[in-house]
Amino acid sequence: MKYLSTRGGDERLTFEEAVLQGLAPNGGLYVPERIPALPADWQDAWATLPFPELAFRIASLFVPPTAEEGGIPPDDLRMLMNKSYATFRHDDVAPLHQVSPREWCLELWHGPTFAFKDVALQLLGNLFEYILERRNQAQGTHTLTVLGATSGDTGSAAIAGLRSKAHIHIFILHPRGRVSPIQEAQMTTILDDNVHNLAVDGTFDDCQDIVKTLFADRAFNDKHHLGAINSINWARILSQITYYFAAYFALRKQTDDADRMQVVVPTGNFGDILAGYYAKRLGLPMSQLVVATNENDILQRFWATGRYEKAQGGHVAATLSPAMDIQVSSNFERLLWHLAHDTSEASDRAADAGRQVQAWMQALKTHGSMAVTPAQWELARRDFSAERVSDAETRATIRRYFDEQSYLVDPHTAVGFEAARRRANTAPQVILSTAHPAKFSDAVLSSFADHRDMASYFDAHVLPPEMQGLLDKPRRVVHIPAGDDHFASLLQRTKDQIERDGFTSTNAS
Repeated sequence: MKYLSTRGGDERLTFEEAVLQGLAPNGGLYVPERIPALPADWQDAWATLPFPELAFRIASLFVPPTAEEGGIPPDDLRMLMNKSYATFRHDDVAPLHQVSPREWCLELWHGPTFAFKDVALQLLGNLFEYILERRNQAQGTHTLTVLGATSGDTGSAAIAGLRSKAHIHIFILHPRGRVSPIQEAQMTTILDDNVHNLAVDGTFDDCQDIVKTLFADRAFNDKHHLGAINSINWARILSQITYYFAAYFALRKQTDDADRMQVVVPTGNFGDILAGYYAKRLGLPMSQLVVATNENDILQRFWATGRYEKAQGGHVAATLSPAMDIQVSSNFERLLWHLAHDTSEASDRAADAGRQVQAWMQALKTHGSMAVTPAQWELARRDFSAERVSDAETRATIRRYFDEQSYLVDPHTAVGFEAARRRANTAPQVILSTAHPAKFSDAVLSSFADHRDMASYFDAHVLPPEMQGLLDKPRRVVHIPAGDDHFASLLQRTKDQIERDGFTSTNAS
């Protein structure tokens, strides 16, 4: 199995190379050259597997079994899965909770930082460490400067996965004042020497653009050996495929209708739901994937019109669900590649898809919009639908599920539940819950009229012990201010900070 860029070119990487490189030099994201086949007996053979073993079986479809092929020997890959998911508080890792007769909630927040990003980033941290150790045993001292942008949960999960790991520095950019207090504290109270938090005067899209620009800077990348932890990294998507299969097997135990499940995913950067798309492409039965967005609705507008278009003026609204306050969804590019590939009539469909995506991304950069063909739009609508949910609807949904089902959800999960309500039919619905409600206590509490009584309940019954006193701990964070030229100044000051605090020597060759 090789990996190629969504924007074309002759480059074909091994799994190890794709994980370490993260983003292609031409700005594209890596995708597998083909979708592998599931074992013929997977529905029976995998039905009762624990989560780490299920993750191993799925990853083995994409990861070659030898180091010589740029893969990982099976015993080592199984060890990495067991190590990564031993940090979760629930034996099922991602338990499926029935909320109503036709609704189930897949709780993805039982990891170290109480967010779904832990599922991928506990593994990615261990993968980075494993690959560096293997390379250092062979020759020299190899280091990695991990660089990531976060709207909240990616940063804390990445830091939890990489803190104090040898030969790794991690730099996390977050939009100053646009993450929840708990999210900010989870990142900035980690004082390990290899952890660096940068608070950027801008939006998440500014942070994401800085990361992409630095990855595309060949000289800077070669000097600092950048590694990606955002969902632009293929290993993130691969690891998330597992919980779609886990949800299916758990649902089969509760209903005979699991093969028709509809999966609803609150999403901003499109990585979480893209993993579901790959699960569907592999052969996992489901009727449809529902994209649930907040007021930053570029994805919902695409499914309504076939046009992928930035909001006027590039405005990003600050909402109750800040992890979804994104203008351009990075992982959407991977879906575009598949839409182009599957509708291409060229003899080399991969190359043709790369050319199409390159043109689309240039149009998006130059004009702020791009459009797919009617055939591609129809293909996208076969597997997906989309809904936009306002803050008022988010608050109402939080109240309704607490009052009627005694089930408290965070604002992102509430966006998912409201989207599910609109898309309800006779099929069972699985709504992905991306974060523990305590991570967004202000938004949750603001949904109730009796703030004082609800706050007392929240402190006594909702707030995990791990978060108590977190806001009062010492912090370390560097402010990255914007100058008159905004992005250029943010980019330069971020580069200067990495030069100052990162590795000063280059890797041995």
